[in-house]
Amino acid sequence: MKKDIILAGVGGQGILSIATIIGHVAVKKNLHLKQAEVHGMSQRGGDVQSHLRISDKPIFSDLVPHGGADIILSVEPMESLRYLPWLKKEGWVITNTSPYINITNYPEMDVILGELKKRKNHIAIPAEDLAAEAGTKRAMNIVMLGAAAQFLGIDFAELEDGIRAVFGRKGDKIVDVNLKALRAGRDFTDKATA
Repeated sequence: MKKDIILAGVGGQGILSIATIIGHVAVKKNLHLKQAEVHGMSQRGGDVQSHLRISDKPIFSDLVPHGGADIILSVEPMESLRYLPWLKKEGWVITNTSPYINITNYPEMDVILGELKKRKNHIAIPAEDLAAEAGTKRAMNIVMLGAAAQFLGIDFAELEDGIRAVFGRKGDKIVDVNLKALRAGRDFTDKATA
């Protein structure tokens, strides 16, 4: 088992929470894990990305090479375009369709989605809407994690356990909302790939 994942977004969107949950599961399964994070120019609103490498064999670098990512999981649509050169030909790009517009020349969504549709394996998901239905828009990142679940090589129940472990200290209500968000993302992808 080996998965090379790039998580992309902007500060404050929960990229590091996604990495923490996946990392928790990987460590619990005794898998090898390497992670590299880059934070943007500001804590909230700047470019944030994380290279996450998981394998049952030793990993020697924490950076995913160009053309080596199995998954680009982007919680911000324009950021998904930035990392397309890292995606394998058969890799999956999974992006949120709700933009975080923090620049004046932000591209039109149809342009962004048109570029993503050129990739064989792509999913564009209205993660903020699904998170709101689950109980809070703040769980958008967990919807995205659920949308990528079937491509991670991790059992869904293990991701649910990861959410319980990471959010448990915040109380049952927060855990339940995030579990609903995770399932909403999974269900969206199940329908999109059926």
